Amino acid sequence: MSDTLHDDPPTMFEKLREMQGDALQQMFGQFLPGAPATLPEPADAQQWALVAGKLQKMWLDFSAEQAARGQPALAQMFDPVRWAQQVQGWWQQLPMGDPAIQKRLWEDGLALWQTVLGQYGIGPAAANGEGEAKLPRSDRRFADPKWREQPVFALIHQTYLMLADQLVTLADKAPGLDDQARAQLSFNTKAMVEALSPAHFPLTNPVVLERTLATKGENLVKGMEHLLADLKKGQLTHTDSDAFEVGRNIAVTPGKVVHETPLYQLIQYTPTTPDVLAVPLVIFPPWINRFYILDLNEKKSFIRWAVAQGVTVFVVSWKSADASLAEVMWDDYVLAEVDAIDTIRERLDVPAVHTIGYCVAGTTLAAALAMLSRRGEAAKVKSATFFTAQIDFELSGDLRLLIDDKHLALIDAMVTDGTFDGRYMAATFNALRGPDLIWQYVINNYLLGDDYPAFDLLHWNGDVTNLPAKWHKSYLKDLYRDNKLIQPDVLSIDGTPLDLGRIETPMYIQAGKEDHIAPAESVWRMTRHVSGPWKFVLAGSGHIAGVVNPPDAGKYQYWTNPGKPSSLADFVEGATETKGSWWPDWVEWLKAQDNTTVPAKGKRVPGGKGDKVIEDAPGRYVKTR
Repeated sequence: MSDTLHDDPPTMFEKLREMQGDALQQMFGQFLPGAPATLPEPADAQQWALVAGKLQKMWLDFSAEQAARGQPALAQMFDPVRWAQQVQGWWQQLPMGDPAIQKRLWEDGLALWQTVLGQYGIGPAAANGEGEAKLPRSDRRFADPKWREQPVFALIHQTYLMLADQLVTLADKAPGLDDQARAQLSFNTKAMVEALSPAHFPLTNPVVLERTLATKGENLVKGMEHLLADLKKGQLTHTDSDAFEVGRNIAVTPGKVVHETPLYQLIQYTPTTPDVLAVPLVIFPPWINRFYILDLNEKKSFIRWAVAQGVTVFVVSWKSADASLAEVMWDDYVLAEVDAIDTIRERLDVPAVHTIGYCVAGTTLAAALAMLSRRGEAAKVKSATFFTAQIDFELSGDLRLLIDDKHLALIDAMVTDGTFDGRYMAATFNALRGPDLIWQYVINNYLLGDDYPAFDLLHWNGDVTNLPAKWHKSYLKDLYRDNKLIQPDVLSIDGTPLDLGRIETPMYIQAGKEDHIAPAESVWRMTRHVSGPWKFVLAGSGHIAGVVNPPDAGKYQYWTNPGKPSSLADFVEGATETKGSWWPDWVEWLKAQDNTTVPAKGKRVPGGKGDKVIEDAPGRYVKTR
């Protein structure tokens, strides 16, 4: 096989050239040995020169503007020198100098080339060339037929996929590393390999090449406009920023802000049923995002749906951190949740409330329950529901790889006015799903020059909040890294030691089967640390779609197990699958805790006669940037 490649290269490449389109020959024929480089028509040459001039001017103007302003801290994320250093450090950790590894890579590469070229009637393994080429590896990033129509691009992406597999395997088996270091190397290797995909470069992406030829380069000009706009704002754009406005076409469920502190606003929603459950519900969303993930629109809104089930719904809207919140810590968020609970109890004259904690707000809800239990006040909470929330962080996934001393020091370097810019957090979460949340948008936005879609979920994903830097760093160290919350009486709130084993509040614990932020195995661990009754539900999909899944959509499924499983594996083995949304199961469980109803009048209707409120929902805090 190697003799064929080395002894008869003109024949091989002649065959390749014959199978390329005329347009590719004209533009890139000079890169194939012996191919004629056809000169473009004068009008075309002028157009390409104009495009090149535009691109150059746009970049020079941007560079001059950045130099005049001084490089902001956020620009470090896009510093090519920094990324080059990271690539070098990553590459040096892989055992690439091993002769046996080099020999295997060479042999596997030659075998792959022979196999791929054979599908196009080239070389000793030539097939008959009829029908679509049957390539050794498949990947949805290269699903477009153009990656298979031409042997050049088939070779490019098949070689990439082979090398990617090899590098990831090398990282997983790298010698001389402890488990944490090896996991970090594997994570970084996957990230670097994803970044180096041939789909991300114009000359090696046939879809981009075709668009570039069709538009005579105008797609690259538009893509450069998108890129420079994102560099200026320090954030990747996923959706049309003008398509949505909070309070106009998202977060529009009717309600009033009935209470406010420097840290949060409390929203109460207007009932839509004549009677409501006597026990109201308060939802604590994560402060690292806006609360309206649970109120995107009429069809997707969990809040609107819960109101329609006869539940008096309150939600906490956290304020995006500014300098005034620089000293906010662990105690403040937990005590804010207790303050909201007490405010509702007093407002509606009820002894207890139902609660929901989503993600990190579920972690603090567990801490609040532990504090109330120790203080003899557990009866204030009738039930607690947890959406993809963790209290035991031993199995918390790839985020644990970003809490070593190096990353914590990086957080310190990026702090401004005592706050941590939410764009960094957004970039971190995007990096956990790079192909879906970063690289497909690099291709669509920057290379193809596509218009931005109007997608409410992506709008929310980019609507970031800033965090109190001290608390954020403490959260990562004390909870993610050191896992202190599950250790009895190690952490405390307002002088009260916390012991999760004291929690006897009935719990509904929801996890996402494909959750990459709060893995199902990690969420399951909550059942091992509390003393009260619980119901665990495993929902289809992930951290967002697994939660925001309205019944009318008819999507996904969920699993329940009424037995007493001792592990997630046991739960899954004996679980019953139900098609569709788990929301109806939850509200049935909620009503089973107390199904007493009362008329929806008085302060059950916020802003009614004699009820002093602050402003209409969704309030000011959710709009602060």
